[in-house]
Amino acid sequence: MKCLPVLILTAGFAAFAQTSNLPRRAASKSAAPKEAAPPQANDRWPIVKLEVEGNHRYTAEQVLAVAGLKVGQMAGKEEFDAARDRLVASGYFEMVAYRFEPAPGQNGEVGTFQVTEAEPSYPVHFLALGVPPAELEKVLREKDPMFSASAIPPTKPVLDRYVGWIQGYLTSKGSTEKVVARVDVVGESLAVVFRPARSLPVVAQVTFTGNKVVPQAVLRDAISGVAVGVPYTEEQFRQLLNTGVRPVYEARGRLRVAFTNIRTEPVSDVGGLHVFVTVSEGDSYQLSKVEIAGPTPVRPEQLLKAGEIPTGDTANFDRVNDGLEKMRKALVRTGYLDAKLSFDRAIDDAKKTVAVAVHVDAGPLYTMGKLAIVGLDLDGEAAIRKAYGIKEGQPFNPEYPERYLKQIKDEGVFDNLGETKAENRINAKDHTVDVTLTFKGAPPQSKQGRGGRGDGPPF
Repeated sequence: MKCLPVLILTAGFAAFAQTSNLPRRAASKSAAPKEAAPPQANDRWPIVKLEVEGNHRYTAEQVLAVAGLKVGQMAGKEEFDAARDRLVASGYFEMVAYRFEPAPGQNGEVGTFQVTEAEPSYPVHFLALGVPPAELEKVLREKDPMFSASAIPPTKPVLDRYVGWIQGYLTSKGSTEKVVARVDVVGESLAVVFRPARSLPVVAQVTFTGNKVVPQAVLRDAISGVAVGVPYTEEQFRQLLNTGVRPVYEARGRLRVAFTNIRTEPVSDVGGLHVFVTVSEGDSYQLSKVEIAGPTPVRPEQLLKAGEIPTGDTANFDRVNDGLEKMRKALVRTGYLDAKLSFDRAIDDAKKTVAVAVHVDAGPLYTMGKLAIVGLDLDGEAAIRKAYGIKEGQPFNPEYPERYLKQIKDEGVFDNLGETKAENRINAKDHTVDVTLTFKGAPPQSKQGRGGRGDGPPF
């Protein structure tokens, strides 16, 4: 088969194409035919393999499903152009390119799509459409192999397509509701919201009844910042209660707080709604135990000590969350820069206690890479390098470089020391961190016999 590799690039939705005469890969000697195979009609060859490069959020299978090409089919520039156009039209990519070239030792071609995924992407939220969100998610998933409720790009092709499918589904259910989509704030973050086109009444005021433990003013402060001025639906308002008000009760040990009734009244002078919330505060629970569940690279007792979460007292989940953050920072200081922590809680309603199990996702261990020192003479650089407490290959503490510079200042290691700066450059591929220590101002003079202590990072 005689063919030249082809590279086609499309940026955004204004397509341009170029053909690049890339060098042909030589077939292996054992598989090389004595005579070249005759070209296929219209310069089309069977696809032996399809690959995708540059994808992160979407799998290769998802991308190829939209591209529409299959292994085994006959394809040339026309078919690859059409596949590229389908990917561009999907709205999921900022740029799409492709190439196809001879398959080594086979009478066929290898096709590769190179994609740049559209950013940003946001989770999907359905608001006041009269249909369970899970139902609408299923509809979109069946129609689009790229769909994920956790993140979609708010590009016009994506939103127009999804609005049309949702509109059609609502019509099949007998609904006359018109649908629009926009990026909006949901809770404390942005989301792509599919909602009715008609204007929804907004929350103007919130009043709580049944509360005794938490004063009215505290509850109103907790909900006003996230709810007042927001379009009202009961589903969304309950979510705001759970994100804004529930933590106020859980900081007081009221783990079974419930918002038993919600009703609204119009407020004519501002054109909004006065929302009345009935609260069942429940009993107070004690924190009986905090433990590390599962593997951890740092001894559990050390993490628990770092977390400083008191037990045997009222369960305060503000303190629990603060404690998890302290544990995370402790892991970071030992080199686990990507550490994440989560927790489960086991509530004993009979004893009115709760136990917390902490789960550690430590991620990779980062080690010290190269140390660069800028602004010192050779003697000063040698002294600083010798005293630096983390040697190449040792676990890296991101707090140490700045602390080391402060130690140098405090101990008066140099006369005339000017401004200093530490810069950490993280190498995500090999999990190392290169450090640059910069000394500015007048050239500092090293004091004889003085140097920073070379202590490494404590836990």
